[in-house]
Formats: sequence, C-alpha cells, structure tokens
Amino acid sequence: MASNTLQQRKQPGAPETIYQVVKTVGKVTGGMVLGVAMLSSSVVAGGLVGLAISFRNLPDVRILRSYVPSETTHIYDVKGALLTSIHGEANREVVPLDKISPDLKRAVLAIEDSYFYSHHGVNPGAVLRAFLANWHQGETVEGGSTLTMQLVKNLFLTPKRAFSRKVAESVLALRLEQIFSKQQVFEMYMNQVYWGHNTYGAETAAESYFGKSSADLTLAESAMMAGLIQAPESLSPFIDYKAAKRRQAIVLHRMKELNWITPQQEAAARKQTIKLGKITSFQGSTIPYVTEAAVQELTKRFGKDAVLKGGMRVQTTVDTKLQRLAEDVVKRGHANLVNQGIYADQMALVAVDPRTHFVKAMVGGVNYRKSQYNRAMQSLRQPGSAFKPFVYYTAFASGRYSPDSTIADTPVSYPDGYEYYSPQNYDNSFHGPMPIRTALEQSRNVPAVRLGQEVGLNKVIDVVRTIGIRSPIEPVVSLPLGAVDLTPLEMAGAYATFASNGWYSETTLIVQVTDSTGNILLDNTPKPQLVLDPWATAALTNVLQGAVDRGTGASARLDRPVAGKTGTTSSERDIWFVGYVPQLATAVWVGNDDYRPIGKGATGGGYVAPVWRDFMQQALQGVPVENFRSPTEFNRP
Repeated sequence: MASNTLQQRKQPGAPETIYQVVKTVGKVTGGMVLGVAMLSSSVVAGGLVGLAISFRNLPDVRILRSYVPSETTHIYDVKGALLTSIHGEANREVVPLDKISPDLKRAVLAIEDSYFYSHHGVNPGAVLRAFLANWHQGETVEGGSTLTMQLVKNLFLTPKRAFSRKVAESVLALRLEQIFSKQQVFEMYMNQVYWGHNTYGAETAAESYFGKSSADLTLAESAMMAGLIQAPESLSPFIDYKAAKRRQAIVLHRMKELNWITPQQEAAARKQTIKLGKITSFQGSTIPYVTEAAVQELTKRFGKDAVLKGGMRVQTTVDTKLQRLAEDVVKRGHANLVNQGIYADQMALVAVDPRTHFVKAMVGGVNYRKSQYNRAMQSLRQPGSAFKPFVYYTAFASGRYSPDSTIADTPVSYPDGYEYYSPQNYDNSFHGPMPIRTALEQSRNVPAVRLGQEVGLNKVIDVVRTIGIRSPIEPVVSLPLGAVDLTPLEMAGAYATFASNGWYSETTLIVQVTDSTGNILLDNTPKPQLVLDPWATAALTNVLQGAVDRGTGASARLDRPVAGKTGTTSSERDIWFVGYVPQLATAVWVGNDDYRPIGKGATGGGYVAPVWRDFMQQALQGVPVENFRSPTEFNRP
C-alpha cells in the first residue's frame, strides 16, 4: 500500500494537506453543531459497542492484509502492442495511491467523505443525520456512510439496505481503521470502487471514460468521474452526458466550498471540453484466433480464474503485422480457389520461426466472425504426402540411405490386418527403380511406403514425437502417405525443426507471462536442443529444395532457396503445402469442415503452393536471403 500523504494543490494561505483542510473546516463549525455531534458521537459509539457483541460472526478484516483484488489480464503481441484484455465481472487494474491524480483524490473525498481524515471509520454526525431521516421516513432513505464504510460494504457485505447492515458496516469500518492507515484504506477504496460499465478502480475507469491513466486526469475529468460513484450507470457520460455534467458541477461546487479549489479553478473546470474515451470492458480481440489460442494455453497451465482475475501481462510470440498479412492472404487465397471451382470452405495458415519455434502468425479459418473454430490448432486433418519427409529423414538418419540411394517404384503388397495393402501412385503408374531424391521430388507413393517398411514405422513415429507432434499415430502400412490426423500447427512446428537443422524448442504462442507487478509467472525463452542428425536434416532439406525447384511444389518458388512439400490425400479431402526458408516455416491447409471432397484434380501443388508463396513473398520482404546448410558440412551417420 502507498503511504504518502495526500497533497493538495498549493494556494495562498491554503493548508498543505487534506487532513489540515479538514481540521480548518472543523474549527469554523458552529458550537451548536459541534455539541450535537459530540452528543451523537457518544450515543452512536455507545450503541455500536453494545451492538458489536451481536456481530461476533462478522468477517475478520485482518484478511485484507493479504487481499489481492481481481485484475484484468492484458495480452500483447511480440512487440508490446495490446491485442485484448480479458476479465470476469470486474475489469480492474490496481495502481498505488500515489499514481492517482491528486485532483481525483480530492474530488472523491469532497463528494463522498470530506471528513475522511478526521474520523475513525464512522462519522457520528453523518450517521445521526441519516438515522433521523430514516426514522422520519420509516425506511432507509439516507446512508451516512463514510468512505471506509463503503469499502467494507463492497468487500464483505450484501447491498441490502437495512439497519442491521448499517451497524455491521460501522463495526467493520471501526475495526478496519484500527488495523490499516488512512492511506491504505483510501488506496483500497480507490482500487475497489465501482465506476460503471464493469469497470472497477480508478485506473480502469479513467482509461474507459477518458482514454488516459488516472494519473493524468484533469480537474474537470476528476470531478466528473468522482460524481459517478453515486450512480455509475445512470450518471455515465456514455449514457447521459448532461446528467454527468450536472453531477460534475455539484462535485466542483463542493470542492470550492471546502476551499480545496479556487472559484477560478471551478469556473475553468466547468468550461473545459471533455473528450470521452470508450467502454473498455469485454472488448473484442484485434486478432482473435491468436488471443483465444493464448487464453487456452494459459487456462490449461494456470486455471480459468487465474486468467480472468489474475491481472496477468501476457506477451505472445505473434507479430501483428505478419498476422494481418496472413489473414489477408487466407481471405484472398480462398476467394481465388472458389473462383477456380475448388469446393473448399476453409483454409488455415501457421507460420513458425525455426530459430525460436515461436508462432509468428496463425489463421484458423477464412472468417472468424462466421466461425470461431481454430482449424490451425484444433482441426486434425490428414497431411497426405506432406508426411513423407518424416519417413525420408528417418531413412537418412539410419545411415543406410542417402538422397542418391535407389528405391523401387514397382507394384508391392503388404499385410495390413486381415487384408493386404497395395499402394498406388497418384497417376496409377510405376516408374521402376529411381533415386530417393527423384521419388520425393515427384511425390511417388510406392517408394515412400517401401521405405517406411524398411526403416520401421515405429522409428518414424519416434522421430515425429521428438519434433513435437503429439496427436495419436498408429503404425499402419499407409502411414508414410499421411494416413494420420495432424494439425497445421504440428506440421509447421515439425518442419521448423528441419529448417533449423535439427534444433528443437517447444512450439509456443507465448513468450512470457508476468503478474501486474512484474513478477515472472512463465518464461518461454527458447532452450533449443539438437534432436535430429544434422547430416540427415541437411540431406532432407536438399531433397525438398528439389521438390520446389523441379518437383510438385514448383508453384512455391521464391527468389531465394526454399524447401517444401505438397500434400494431397487420395480422397481429395485435404490439400497442403508446408515449406520453409531458414528464417520461417509455414504450413497452409485447405479443406471442408464436413470432410467433403474438394474436387477432382485438386492438389496441394496446384492450389495451395501459390497461397503459401503469396504469404512468404510478403512476409520475407526486407529479410536477408540465407542459404541452407549443405550435407557436405556434416559427418554422415
């Protein structure tokens, strides 16, 4: 809690502090009022002592020593730009008392409890006036609550208006001020009070109503905001600006009566033009596919309540500029496919930095407003031939094969359960013996299945597990042809390990998470480990360059070295292109949510590679051209 004395603006002959102001006001109070106050003080205090015995079950205010108010969690992109803020019912950011405008502190005290620094939690005179008014009316019409009583009501009691609750407020307020200093109580109040539109506390309210920090509020803004406490929703300038201005005038007049501002300051504040901000509670995200994915990751790690109420500061890995580019490419690419007669309703794109395994862009669908389902990380789809590189890497890492080794593209059958499986090539032809390089460049199916059997499918599965693929995988004979369901995120992360020459870090959307005071809760600083054989990885990349230069991925060519692989399922339900340069690995998937076939002749090379190329061309503008490592730089296993 902050402990500085609340300072008021210096004026000729003015007291230095609000406490001294209150003392000055007290000195000029009439003797009759003082006498009544003293009498009422004795009556009320005596009554409270007696009634306190009946309130032994009231909450122990000492728990506030460790009380942490709920706070809004803020999510940022990798460069610090705010993406979204998430919270439960209370949208709140806690700030120290000395970070709040002196004008706002004076305004709140003036209209809510101008004797705050002279009472001990209960203002007997105010209580007596309220008691008499309520007795006369036969119901509760006046509160008489001090700022401390308001605080304990908000923290411990129900809003029900009753005499017993008012007594409970008084007892708790007296207890509270025995334990906490005035400054501590005031700080708790300023961070707890409700200001309307689900905003709690001075900082969040200032950001909402005026688009600025509470430290920067002017006298006019402070008076308007202080006036809202009485009835935040009905007096809100967003709802009734004239009512907010009338209430502002009442606050300013009260501040002048207390000699806390001059008549000139009051007049100037009344005339000042107020520029309103916008309601900040429950705002949408600027890039919702990313922020919702980050929230899922945070919730899994910390729990829902911690995310909604913990005041986290979350730095994601995503570059907003790259994300916007990816979203535009997906929309444009999908429109082009539709124009070409391709019946696919969805597309997803994920880009990962191979050097860190940070996700730089992620688009989970063509239109978030129409569908919030994030296909980039939730949709399990068959990768088709885009899975083959995992098989070829396993072969190279075994030490028994190189890109120039020969593999047979001839008819073959393998037992598969109670039947035999006979793989076929996409064009239903066979080309006989050929170099592995050619088999992968031309995406021949039969050689891939043969190789899978020769190196062992369980070893292939071990490889994909090592580089981050966690989806269920069965060692079926057709696995080398992509007979497995994976996400675009998994594919992009796995290919990123090829791009980094075998160095792996866990693929993530989050760089770091801190609490509102800066304490680190999660640090995802990359800790790369060499998990693949460097020669085998370089050999695979060399072959995948050929797949782009002269193979099925020719439509993905750039003005720099590129490695990549097309993917097309035999049922033509999924088409892919996954590729990389040393600085960026990207996976693009196209298909239908209901698994309808896309259409005869739809291939990853013909329709998805151009979308991948469109994104990479723009994403790599200004990025230096880098060459891949050559297999000759490493010892062969």
